[in-house]
Amino acid sequence: MKKIINLTFAAMAFMAVACHKQAELTTLKPVAFTGNMTASTTAVTLSATTDDQSVITFTWPAVVYPYKSHVTYTLQADLPADTVGATAWQNATSVLIGTDVLTKTYKGSDLNTLALALGVTPNEVGKMVFRVQAYQDRNAYSKAVTLTISPYKIILPPSNNYPVLYLPGDYQGWSPGTAGTVAASVPNIYEGYIYEPAGGSYHFKFTSAPDWNHINYGDGGPGLLTTDGTKGDLVLPGPGVYELVANPQSLTWSYTLVTWGIIGDATPGGWSTDTQMTYDPAKQVWTVTANMVASGSFKFRANNQWAIDFGITADGKIQYADNPALPYNGSLGNLTVPSNGNYTITLDLHDPNNYNFKLKKN
Repeated sequence: MKKIINLTFAAMAFMAVACHKQAELTTLKPVAFTGNMTASTTAVTLSATTDDQSVITFTWPAVVYPYKSHVTYTLQADLPADTVGATAWQNATSVLIGTDVLTKTYKGSDLNTLALALGVTPNEVGKMVFRVQAYQDRNAYSKAVTLTISPYKIILPPSNNYPVLYLPGDYQGWSPGTAGTVAASVPNIYEGYIYEPAGGSYHFKFTSAPDWNHINYGDGGPGLLTTDGTKGDLVLPGPGVYELVANPQSLTWSYTLVTWGIIGDATPGGWSTDTQMTYDPAKQVWTVTANMVASGSFKFRANNQWAIDFGITADGKIQYADNPALPYNGSLGNLTVPSNGNYTITLDLHDPNNYNFKLKKN
């Protein structure tokens, strides 16, 4: 019996040594890229003509792990400023390449979409940084490659076709053809948003066409419009984002200085406290990054009040639930996130024919 026990202990000791050796093979020996990741070019200028063209190819050497098995590669893209410091690469967009695949080619349209999603300003020269992550039982990272890139702005057709008035003003050089708009989702009630930067005169007008050759509406008195183009400008009280409402039939207009936030039991503040969003004048969008809960829901709300807020339609589009200028819409649902996590939420109100939002899990 004693001999059997001794043999049992010996077998257990052998197994422990074998397991220890296997752990050393797969977790203790260092792994790394043996060479550099390379790109077929260092600069790319994108346009609609390059959408279907292959514009860049990345290649990298295989990473050899102690345990001979397949290796999964992921390409990561980020802005240079986000690749340094304690939170380096945490905002990167990761693109799964595949198992034992050592190259990735981008068509122009895909690279343009990636650049815009990261926040590279369209029609300007910016930079992106790429690296490769290898994984078997742990991660290994290549050295980064920097790409100079000029993406282009994708102009989508409006989701609606409401009639519009144009908003030329001091804020954009008094050019009706490049001005923002207000749109009439309800007959004769034109609604939309304008951003007034600090330091201007805050003067503007409504025009019926993207030029000065048709009706332009000026100051007809407090809260009133006139079709006499020689009358004075309309004036806002100072800088900020304003909701504008105009009725060319009753010749009235109004403005509301707005900030936006999210509220609901999906948000950090619940239904009692708005989580504030920040306006980006360059991108003309409101954004917030917050920890969200999938079991709850939320709404976009202006000025911490239930006077102006958005719900969501059955087909996933935002519409006003409450707005003093428009009929109340009680048929809308609340918005949700697909899973718990940290999200960057974007609200885009720059085109009144295409109010929209985006959810990006970080």
